[in-house]
Amino acid sequence: MLELVNISFSAPSENGEKEILKNINLKLDDGFNVITGPNGGGKSTLAKIIAGIITPTNGKILLDGEDITNLSITERANKGISFAFQQPVRFKGITVHDLISLASGKDIGMTEACDFLSQVGLCARDYINREVNASLSGGELKRIEIATVLARGTKVSLFDEPEAGIDLWSFNSLIKVFEKLHETLGGSIMIISHQERILNIADKVIVVANGTIKATGTKEEILPELLGNTMGPCKVLTDALGGAN
Repeated sequence: MLELVNISFSAPSENGEKEILKNINLKLDDGFNVITGPNGGGKSTLAKIIAGIITPTNGKILLDGEDITNLSITERANKGISFAFQQPVRFKGITVHDLISLASGKDIGMTEACDFLSQVGLCARDYINREVNASLSGGELKRIEIATVLARGTKVSLFDEPEAGIDLWSFNSLIKVFEKLHETLGGSIMIISHQERILNIADKVIVVANGTIKATGTKEEILPELLGNTMGPCKVLTDALGGAN
């Protein structure tokens, strides 16, 4: 279980320090957790703090009771935390097979690597020897990145707006991948998203706005109010919560 205790984060601004997160307290149990809320509310900052990309100004991060607040990204990865960027990184000269092997932490064979690709809906023989470069579309890169998360089999898997920058067909396919991920990966999966279809497959929905947690609960508890307006969740949250900071 991942637990955030009184997490705060401030960043320099033109007018001094700007408070991005304010005393966040949150427990992420095993299952499918979706964090949503208006743009600029602190969602991505929260994910980066969990991953170790940035350090909180105050508070503690506990993984299965162990304080990991001061651990590096690499140390957290070794403890079982994965982070998938909003825009996946491209690696010229590295093949998909190389990347999956690196993610798994061992030299896995072609058959096993192909199995991970198949799980995310890619035809293995078409991708296993391709370079992870500009020849791959955004949707293909997202799926390959998810395949690396599957290969790692981590305790906590973070995805920052995985729908960003991909077309509708790729997004429809991505939903199926996440549904399968939900069934097979185990551990705690945390996705930052505004998309109703992703919210609808969540075990827990966490609403973050203005640097604080505004609501936490099951999709049955949160979504009726959150999505009860034809303007969509982003606009509804912005209006209802007074905008993002």
